[in-house]
Amino acid sequence: QVQLVESGGGLVQAGGSLRLSCAVSENIFNINTMTWYRQVPGKQRELVAIITSEDYANYPDFVKGRFTISRDSATSTVYLQMNNLNPADTGVYTCNSYGRMGTYWGQGTQVTVSS
Repeated sequence: QVQLVESGGGLVQAGGSLRLSCAVSENIFNINTMTWYRQVPGKQRELVAIITSEDYANYPDFVKGRFTISRDSATSTVYLQMNNLNPADTGVYTCNSYGRMGTYWGQGTQVTVSS
């Protein structure tokens, strides 16, 4: 079983930055993709960044140019650098892993952006 633990959320003013971390209990070489999602109450969960084992990253248009996903294989940690945040980025951010051991989710970390 793979365990994912997110950290780095908090309260930030519009225009500010945060870096989220997702610590993975499994060697991330064994994981095909790592994905960050966010969810706001009353809305569907939405993907905000994905990175593959070949370090190919992709983003939806609404975060492209502001968010950057990266992996540190030495520490089995995945990061989400978020810049130029706005109130619409508020939500619970959760990391997800998919690989030969299956699909796993973390508990999430709250990000609140004030105007």
